[in-house]
Amino acid sequence: MAFAHPHPTPAGVVERPVTPLQLAARYRKLQPTWVEHVPEASAFNPLAVSAQRYPNKTAVQFYNASYTYAQLLQDAERLAGYLQQHCGVERGDRVVVFSQNCPQFIAAYFAILRADAVFVPANAMLLQDELEHIVNDSGAVVAFVAQELAGQVAPLVGRTSLRRVIVHAYGDALGDDDGGLKIPDWLRQRGEPVSFPGGTAWTEALAAKCQPGVHFAGPDDLCMLPYTSGTTGKPKACVHTHRNVTTAFVGTGLWRLTNASSVYLSVAPLFHLLGMQTNANAPIFYGGTIVLMARWDRETAAELIERHGVTYWAALPAMLVDFFAQPGIEQRDLSSLSTLGGGGAAMPINLINMLKERYGLDYIEGYGLTETAAFLCLNPYFKPKRGCLGIPGFGVDMRVVDPETFQELPQGEVGEIVVHGAQVMLGYWNNPKANAESFVVIDGKRFFRTGDLASIDEEGYFFIRDRLKRMINAAGFKVWPAEVEAILGSHPAILEACVIASPDEHRGETVKALVTLRSGHGETHETLLAWCRENMATYKAPRICQIVDSLPKNATGKINWRELQEQERAVQA
Repeated sequence: MAFAHPHPTPAGVVERPVTPLQLAARYRKLQPTWVEHVPEASAFNPLAVSAQRYPNKTAVQFYNASYTYAQLLQDAERLAGYLQQHCGVERGDRVVVFSQNCPQFIAAYFAILRADAVFVPANAMLLQDELEHIVNDSGAVVAFVAQELAGQVAPLVGRTSLRRVIVHAYGDALGDDDGGLKIPDWLRQRGEPVSFPGGTAWTEALAAKCQPGVHFAGPDDLCMLPYTSGTTGKPKACVHTHRNVTTAFVGTGLWRLTNASSVYLSVAPLFHLLGMQTNANAPIFYGGTIVLMARWDRETAAELIERHGVTYWAALPAMLVDFFAQPGIEQRDLSSLSTLGGGGAAMPINLINMLKERYGLDYIEGYGLTETAAFLCLNPYFKPKRGCLGIPGFGVDMRVVDPETFQELPQGEVGEIVVHGAQVMLGYWNNPKANAESFVVIDGKRFFRTGDLASIDEEGYFFIRDRLKRMINAAGFKVWPAEVEAILGSHPAILEACVIASPDEHRGETVKALVTLRSGHGETHETLLAWCRENMATYKAPRICQIVDSLPKNATGKINWRELQEQERAVQA
């Protein structure tokens, strides 16, 4: 249903036209401009509180299997005890989670926090070399790993800081009754014996029934190190405290007017902060229910929305395009949905119109970064604007400045977005150079430079215009050209490479590589694309490869990627 007017007009009274600014004032009366009451506790605390309030309520619905708050808390406590007593995990130690969405992912996350350790999420599509960088950089000592990914992690035990690996199987969380849902074979696989050195089965760790020690972590202790890439080509870890993380997910829920009756369709990967914050931390804080999918499947999504009365769904535009293109979707009962949110790519205008006309739903776009614990800016529900980031969230000082002088720019002018707020990270892990480049002091406050270019309209809404950094957004996944170029540079036939974004109807953007070859090599674009798929994560691998005689250079001899990017956009326009 559509967002209700905050002050409905009494019967028989004629109301004069209300300006957008007056509406904004009304909205702000309903919701404060600052989250004044962020819990002074660790991010583990919401699970303990919700389990006390709603012990028998479903916390996680995984296809046809349900897990109550009491069960989720028990698993997290036992795993935390196992980490401390059998794995030697101490306060501040880093622990990796390498998995697709599943109840074990959520339990592992809370177990890590309960053990006073630090959560390190790893993209489940990473290859061994990419994962090894994260383990080495973070100094992780233990990893929770899905069974099908264990082969990539086992070789790291002993040769890196990694000492122990706890292996889970998705099928163990499904139970015996699939409820008539379409569940792929890879998801049904049950746990097998773990035989490699340092490995332990998830079921064995739970069966030990270890009880953890006193929980010491507080709001200013380190909570998580999510990795994001940058122009240096190597992923960097964002240092987030429990206060950073909690401020963001409390604000997210407050803005979206969620409560214990809210039901979230959780499809976005939990190894991304969008998924973790919006679809795990926020629901558990408010005592809601998470309807969890391991991977996207449009038919299953429709069935789960209908069956469990999903009220909130954070979905990328490409996902919604696919969802509403499925045969028979008009006959599905989607009446429980009250909010559709997302962002990161352009939403087709015909889909926006259909959502409004058929379901009375607005697509509420927002903006956030890994560096800001995912929540910065969101469209107000009473007046969302198409193709817009929205307005700053609670307590967020968000400005558009000249990227050279850092002077704030007037309305309508394009500049770099800089942000100050309690959810902004402390900095990048062990990377003083990146920190020096990424933060600036303005009016006595420390602002993070997002690298995104935007303008502000007359009502205070932010509109993204371009990227100061070279990030490619491929179906919601961030791809950084410098990282892909570095991998391409290891191919013996490639002399030079430049990676740019190419517009894509389904993914929003896709990765395109332009390469020059060394003399004597007879590679084709087909063989190069095949090599890319074998040597980097799927979402990073170029979908288009163009072999050229030369690449344009600027005055300093650097490849002029901007020229190539502009040419690509002009051709595709």
